[in-house]
Amino acid sequence: MPAFADADAMTDTPSSLLIDPLRLPALLGIARGRFDVDALLACESTSTLLLKRAAQGAPSGSVIVADRQSAGRGSRGRQWLATPEASLTFSVLWRFDGGLERLAGLSLAVGSAVVQALEACGATGLSLKWPNDILHDNAKLGGILVELQNEPDRALAVIGIGLNLTLPDSLVERDDFALPAAALDGVLLPLPERHRLFAQLLLELAQVLDRFADGGFAVLRDQWQARHAWQDRPVRLLRDGRVEMEGVCRGADLDGALLVQTGTGIKRCLSGDLSLRAL
Repeated sequence: MPAFADADAMTDTPSSLLIDPLRLPALLGIARGRFDVDALLACESTSTLLLKRAAQGAPSGSVIVADRQSAGRGSRGRQWLATPEASLTFSVLWRFDGGLERLAGLSLAVGSAVVQALEACGATGLSLKWPNDILHDNAKLGGILVELQNEPDRALAVIGIGLNLTLPDSLVERDDFALPAAALDGVLLPLPERHRLFAQLLLELAQVLDRFADGGFAVLRDQWQARHAWQDRPVRLLRDGRVEMEGVCRGADLDGALLVQTGTGIKRCLSGDLSLRAL
């Protein structure tokens, strides 16, 4: 295993961290041995750090989970706001055969895995918003940020996942988000023990990523579609605050493209720069 020395990472003894990697193998079931988890007290961004480690040869299945991120990233360059006890934030490195074109729809597939994991813990009323939000009652429970890179004869994905376990004041007091914030303690009480929740997320990710590697998003589309929050609802697509398209949301195509029925027919949208809003 490569040895990593990261200037932007702060490590500590496992007993002082919210996640102890030594407790995970017994909880991972059939996914045991597929993940190499590094728990950090703090870092700039788990995804940024994992991309650096990928360049140094970190294997597929490498995971970084951090109690605190000073520059955690959300969609469209936003900062992920969270406090250690109130959230679970981590990134997973995964490699796929072939080029980047094979990874269309990956963020949607990951969303399905996250919802399945939460449902396995007893959560109900969850849904997915294209392309990367986890919702509960139309409020944002969590988010996904997938970053892709080409490598010789294969593609690399760093999958960042953030979940609100409880709502810190920094989120409760914010009123400038497109969606209100939700937290898992509003869905599940008592909250799952953190290691069991984390292990369930990794277990579902391994299974979904295996299916995605074999058949792309097409083989996972039905399960995403069944949890689609705004299926057959009027929506508006914005770019830089300006309306680019309005219509009825028909879900996702076989490659993960958003399908919007307009007055001139079905339009496909793949751009991550677009912001989707319900009308």
